[in-house]
Amino acid sequence: MSTKQLWKSGKKHDEASALPASLKLYEEINQLGFKIFLLTGRSETSRKATKKNLFDVGYSHWGPSDQGTLAVDFKSKKRQELEDEGYRIQGSSGDQWSDQLVYATARRSLKLPNPIYYIA
Repeated sequence: MSTKQLWKSGKKHDEASALPASLKLYEEINQLGFKIFLLTGRSETSRKATKKNLFDVGYSHWGPSDQGTLAVDFKSKKRQELEDEGYRIQGSSGDQWSDQLVYATARRSLKLPNPIYYIA
C-alpha cells in the first residue's frame, strides 16, 4: 500500500506518533495556563481516528472541522473568531502554510516539515 493509500485509509490517522518536541511544547504551554486550541482541516471521515490518535499520544482540546472549506480559509476564520472572543494568539505551529497565513495570525509561528503531503 502506498503512503497516499495508507493516509486515505485512515491508518495513519490513528497510529501516528506525536512529534516529541511538539508534544513537549504543548505540555509546557498547557502547564503555564495558556488556553490551547487545535484546529484541523481534516475531513469528517478522519475525525474519529484523528481524535483517538491525538488523545492516545497526549493531546486534547481540539477544534471543529469545516468540511468543504479550504484549510487556509477555515483556519483564518477560526483564529479570527478566537480573537473576536478576546483571545490573543501568541503562537501557532503547523505543517502547512494554511496554519499561519491570511489574517488573525500569531505573534510567533513555526512551520513544521511534512514529508507526506503539502497543501499549496
